[in-house]
Amino acid sequence: MARQFPLAGLLRLRQLREDEAAGSLAAANERLRASRTRTEGVSGALGGTDLDPAGAASLHAVAAARASARSMLADLQALEARLLTEQEHAQTTYRGARAATMGLEKLEARHSEVEATALLGAEQLVLDEIASAGRLQHTGKDRA
Repeated sequence: MARQFPLAGLLRLRQLREDEAAGSLAAANERLRASRTRTEGVSGALGGTDLDPAGAASLHAVAAARASARSMLADLQALEARLLTEQEHAQTTYRGARAATMGLEKLEARHSEVEATALLGAEQLVLDEIASAGRLQHTGKDRA
């Protein structure tokens, strides 16, 4: 019977960490994508306002709205920069977790190959012994 991979528990732990890192990366990518969509929306709205104010009050209202939109755009751009940093960190963490898992997966594959080879060798040995025993019996019957 084949032995279990001695580092199976560690491999499972590394796979769980890789899965966790992949989830964190996916969440970071989604937050960054949503932030970019909001930034593009505010930027488009800011560039798309083409109002012709009729009076001083209207002009002040348009200027205040545009200043507010610019401030919001600056905040969104700062948020996007922070989210990009978080996404890069999540990407680095995922790559590290994947590399650690891959090393153990390769060891597990080699272990499986060695175990399969040993099992085939043991089976061949049994078959050879059976064949030898059969020849001995057959030779013994010829003499009798």
